Amino acid sequence: MSASSDAGTAQPELLVPPVPSPTPRVDGPGRASQFLAWIGVVPFFTFALLFLILPTGFLMVGAFQDSQGHFTLANFRDLLQPTVMDAYWISFKVSAASSLGGAVIGSLLAWAAVQGKLPGWIRPTLMTFSGVASNFAGVPLAFAFICTLGRVGLVTVLLKKYLGFNLYSTGFSILSFSGLTLTYLYFQIPLMVLIVTPALDGLKREWREACDCLGGTAYQYWRYVALPVLWPSVLGAALLLFANSFGAVATAYALTGSSLNIVTILLYAQIRGDVMHNQNLGYALALGMVLVTGLSNGGYIWLRSRAERGRR
Repeated sequence: MSASSDAGTAQPELLVPPVPSPTPRVDGPGRASQFLAWIGVVPFFTFALLFLILPTGFLMVGAFQDSQGHFTLANFRDLLQPTVMDAYWISFKVSAASSLGGAVIGSLLAWAAVQGKLPGWIRPTLMTFSGVASNFAGVPLAFAFICTLGRVGLVTVLLKKYLGFNLYSTGFSILSFSGLTLTYLYFQIPLMVLIVTPALDGLKREWREACDCLGGTAYQYWRYVALPVLWPSVLGAALLLFANSFGAVATAYALTGSSLNIVTILLYAQIRGDVMHNQNLGYALALGMVLVTGLSNGGYIWLRSRAERGRR
């Protein structure tokens, strides 16, 4: 009886997981290093506050004020004027053309350097040039294109002298829509190369080998494997190129002056204080540009995050 009761009462011991002891609070060197890390990012936040956040807030307030500082919506009504709408439309066309051309040519260049089985020195040379050319803009770029493709530019003179071809007889002008778009492509293409190259590096070799083992063709690989992975990166980069060209002002002003009515030049004319001076209308123009570039950059960030999730 007692044996049976002992057997009945014998229970396996419950294994209680050990309770982790709290991590001791680190003071001294750890806290000091964290404090120094925050000090390291102070210049960034200061720069963003002074040159991005405060100016954006200032123009947002000014866009809803008249010259006496009273609240008004007249500045946004003035955005519907034909000259302003034409300026936005030309800026859209220049930005769309340069971003599309930069995206196509830049993607092909990046593909040739990454997966084109070219000599090994091609890729680092292209990356170095792209890093320099993508930041080469403003007055120096405008001057370079005037000296190259102007009416007495080097290429124009050589074409007329040795081939008997007058470039300007075709209607081309470096001061026109096509000339400005061509100039923008100089920094748009290298920027596209820099952005899309990491995406091309993310294409795993095993994917192509698996497609070949299953009897797939090169077209099927790019149609069903590579392009579904690459399209968010390519489309996002194209949106970034659009925002980059839409906000460019120094190159356009130095190249065309006031002969091409784009929104950045119109904005400059409104703020600098000439006969077209209407500072608050300039704030409304700038706010519209912030909205357009903000949407483009937001689309780029969303597509980039989607591309990163797709490559995991």
